[in-house]
Amino acid sequence: MRRSEKEIVDRSRIEAIINRALVCRVALCDDAQPYVIPVNFGYSDGCLYIHSAPEGKKLDILRRNPKVAFEVDIDHALVAGNEPCSYTFNYRSVVGFGTAAILHNPSEKRKGMDVIVSHYAGSNGIYPEDALAKVTVVRIEISSMTGRQTGY
Repeated sequence: MRRSEKEIVDRSRIEAIINRALVCRVALCDDAQPYVIPVNFGYSDGCLYIHSAPEGKKLDILRRNPKVAFEVDIDHALVAGNEPCSYTFNYRSVVGFGTAAILHNPSEKRKGMDVIVSHYAGSNGIYPEDALAKVTVVRIEISSMTGRQTGY
């Protein structure tokens, strides 16, 4: 990172940012064309979990190339300046890389859904078997991630 004073290296601070974020942006690569999507997510044990309909562009790309990048951010605040080039923006963010796996095992899918639901609701859910069978759950095993902050 070019500006080391903005870097967050403490793992617990990085995970705190992830746990407060409401949206995760996942970047995929379809041949030479990037594709970024905002998703609901959960985080546990060094992995992100996302869910999806059983078919679609996101899954098509992941089947061809499971390598992903992701980004989350929190604490946004515009800081006005005296002139346009003196404005700044405060935030905390995490950017990382990982490998996605589409989960097929019902117990793994249930665990992934529990992580996602807990992220937003604070507790696990009850999933009827037919509903669980219809949803696709993707686990992203994080290989690296860094935090960054401005203004904090």
